[in-house]
Amino acid sequence: MEEMKDPRSDIRAIFDAGLKAADPGEAIRRAVKLAGERLEVDGRTYELGDFDRILVVGAGKAAASMAAALEGLLGRRITKGAITTKYGYGTPLKAISVTEAGHPIPDEAGVIGSRRILDLLDGAGERDLVLCVISGGGSALLPLPGDGISLTDKQKTTQALLDCGADIHQINTIRKHISGIKGGRLAEAAFPATLVTLVLSDVVGDDLDVIASGPTVPDRSTFADGMKIVKQYDLSEIFPLPVMTHLREGAAGRRPETPKPSEPLFEKTYVRIIGSAALSLFAAQEKAKNLGYNAIILSSFIEGETRDVAKVHAAIAKEICASGNPAAVPACVISGGETTVTIRGDGLGGRNTEFVLAAAVEIEGMDGIIFLSGGTDGTDGPTDAAGAVADGSTVERAREKGFDAARSLDNNDSYHFFEATGELLMTGPTMTNVMDLRIFLVT
Repeated sequence: MEEMKDPRSDIRAIFDAGLKAADPGEAIRRAVKLAGERLEVDGRTYELGDFDRILVVGAGKAAASMAAALEGLLGRRITKGAITTKYGYGTPLKAISVTEAGHPIPDEAGVIGSRRILDLLDGAGERDLVLCVISGGGSALLPLPGDGISLTDKQKTTQALLDCGADIHQINTIRKHISGIKGGRLAEAAFPATLVTLVLSDVVGDDLDVIASGPTVPDRSTFADGMKIVKQYDLSEIFPLPVMTHLREGAAGRRPETPKPSEPLFEKTYVRIIGSAALSLFAAQEKAKNLGYNAIILSSFIEGETRDVAKVHAAIAKEICASGNPAAVPACVISGGETTVTIRGDGLGGRNTEFVLAAAVEIEGMDGIIFLSGGTDGTDGPTDAAGAVADGSTVERAREKGFDAARSLDNNDSYHFFEATGELLMTGPTMTNVMDLRIFLVT
């Protein structure tokens, strides 16, 4: 067993252990094996001699790392490929072209990358094997607009969905129904080839039709579901007119629905989740135990408004201090999931820095409690930080530098708050994404 150091060093080591468990290359190598000319994926065997070509496509923040692992495994057997990843997340590949594009707001590079994928799949036949790698961020990185919709329309729609507090399931329901490639349409383009999709999940519950908006799986959502979301968040006057027209026409049956489970094109597809938040949580818990903490996993399904979730976590920390429940001191509590932030101000930040700021307010003046929340992709919203760290002294130290915690929270300006205290969590691009990892220690 390792020795405890100081809480800040420990909490970062625990976070890093969770991050390491989400390594996309390792996930590929665990799930995919090559035995001679037999490719084995989760117990399924594909005889490579039955195929004339092997094509690799995909999108997401981890897509380049996943594709690199496939190249390492299959080498020259790969005929060609095309994947799209976030700016700064690419890596040089041999047979596979890499397009870097915008995330979370899509850009023209993402449209170009999407077209490259569809162009590669154009003419795919029954003797082709298509390996598709999908990870978090794939929705924004596959932004090919549907008929009558421009990229600008999609950008405005994505921003409105991010700002209104919609969860990822709701955001992706809209995305799928204004897209030319998501919601099963990539699988439609690959048919009649054999299609194997390897997924690194960043979605609560690991719903396959939600991860990257399900480009290779049947879509359970409908245009009617999309219209319900528009009504729930009062978006009809905020969404661009072409988007609203598209959704209304679809709900009225005047546009084709996304591919559904009963369609024959899915008979030759197989999808395997090769990594998820649960693996990271267990790895973080193991590291905490090795450091001497009584470590528990709260849940990997945490959703809801970020500030509310932070208050609940802070309340659990206080309970541990008072009664030793649900874990005795020294305690480590870990949770995963993806919360939402309703934008009310014009500051800079993301859900992780906002979570830590809201928690810092709750534990102000208390000794022996430290919080960390970070995105496993290394970025928090539109910032270069993964998240932040805070303890009971953070709010006072910020006050001495002219920052009021409540005011920063009201203005959604958590980034500048933690920039002032020197407590931003900086990792750089991690080449992976399995939702957020939240940790607090009670010492």
